[in-house]
Amino acid sequence: MSTVSFDIVIPTIGRPSLRTLLCALGQGPGPWPGRVVVVDDRPDAATPLSFGDVPHDVAGRLAVVRSGGRGPAAARNAGWRAATAEWIAFLDDDVVPPPGWRRDLAKDLEGCRPGVGGSQGVICVPMPSDRRPTDWERNVHGLERAQWATADLAYRRAALERTGGFDERFRRAYREDADLGVRVTAAGYDITTGTRHCLHPVRPADRWMSVRAQRGNADDPLMRALHGRDWRTSAGVPRGRRRRHLMISAAGVASVLALLRGRTRTGAALATLWAAGTAEFAWARIAPGPRTADEVTTMLLTSVAIPFAATWHWCSGWLRVARSAREARPRGARNGTRRPRAVLFDRDGTLVIDVPYNGDPGRVQLVNGVREAIDRLRAAGIPTAVVSNQSGVARGLLTLRDVEAVNRRVEELLGPMGRWWICPHAPGDRCGCRKPAPGLVLRAAQALGVDAVDCAVIGDTGADVDAARAAGARGVLVPNPVTRAEEIEAAEEVAPDLVTAVDLLLNGDRS
Repeated sequence: MSTVSFDIVIPTIGRPSLRTLLCALGQGPGPWPGRVVVVDDRPDAATPLSFGDVPHDVAGRLAVVRSGGRGPAAARNAGWRAATAEWIAFLDDDVVPPPGWRRDLAKDLEGCRPGVGGSQGVICVPMPSDRRPTDWERNVHGLERAQWATADLAYRRAALERTGGFDERFRRAYREDADLGVRVTAAGYDITTGTRHCLHPVRPADRWMSVRAQRGNADDPLMRALHGRDWRTSAGVPRGRRRRHLMISAAGVASVLALLRGRTRTGAALATLWAAGTAEFAWARIAPGPRTADEVTTMLLTSVAIPFAATWHWCSGWLRVARSAREARPRGARNGTRRPRAVLFDRDGTLVIDVPYNGDPGRVQLVNGVREAIDRLRAAGIPTAVVSNQSGVARGLLTLRDVEAVNRRVEELLGPMGRWWICPHAPGDRCGCRKPAPGLVLRAAQALGVDAVDCAVIGDTGADVDAARAAGARGVLVPNPVTRAEEIEAAEEVAPDLVTAVDLLLNGDRS
């Protein structure tokens, strides 16, 4: 008898492989999930999903929810929020669990200590035994080495609730699972690898599939904006060939421009550089493959297109990040004429008297006026959350359990404050969540279901208002005796106390 409860969530766009998966779930021993939540993510779900004949024990647990074609992140969020169990096991609709997978999943989850937030299954991608694999087959085979791939990954509900789930700005199946994994581990949870495994057959692909797959490069700038320059290390993502793609693309474009301007020698030299880079890329893909005429033709054609496609999507991702920040700033200024939809508070020095690296709930003292300020927001129906740097965790001066004990004491004195978003990193860790980086503000806004531009952040340091500014939110500085003069000078809005700060937000007064 399993001691843990789990539900299964399967996002789908209606592929025929869904029925294969559902039938496979009914095979072999093991405890049954409470629910099998199938998330219909077809943009136009005018007709119901067709499951065909599936095992009775699976059919009786099926629940279908719709997510409107907003991508796998939004679909998985819709699924786990419709589930009720302690653990949510995510499966892609094209995997095939072997008989006994439910039994192995239950064993993996039962073996997870309280600090484990996720349990990764082993993905097995069958390769052909009678020939070398094609480039596309090798690409899919990379799933076996992918960290935190949600093709088979179970998350503890508490970890999903604490982090807000998947970031729905990731609209494609590419970096959304890596982003969540970074946030779950940053929240203090471990993600372990279990003993269960799933088969992931290679779907048929047309000649240009590898070119279309380059759209995923547009997600990397958002990862950098959210998690800092070392996000690849945090997410376990290899660097790949981006620098070479940039070089090849730049050489190709520059050669054409030079030739158009009559600089024949320069254009020829750049064209040679482009050709050499393209040839090296093509051979790197051809050499390990079957080298059939069709495969070689595909590699030659797509090796010309991929560097330009990858560079285009990567640049478009940066433009999207920059556009969002640019549009957020003026909107944030205009938000002064209306109430924010959510208010985020710093903790130490703002809600409570700052005791450096405090892990003792008995030393918690509220700042004057904080009860009245919070009561006014509650009366106005405006949700709150807390965003707090806690570098004492990284420094070894306190634990996440100590931080949570202090947070509980704050809520004993103030009542529920909503979700708590903590950065446990040290200043030199280059994370994307430590204020003045915008990560905590963006995550809190996402969890509250509002745009960051519709949030306000109240804090006592320049890092608090800078984090608000970077996220496009409105920042209000409430200085205390240790707030530096230059921080007060740089802040766009300053209030003498928390009650006045809340009045500024509720009354829309920016004077």
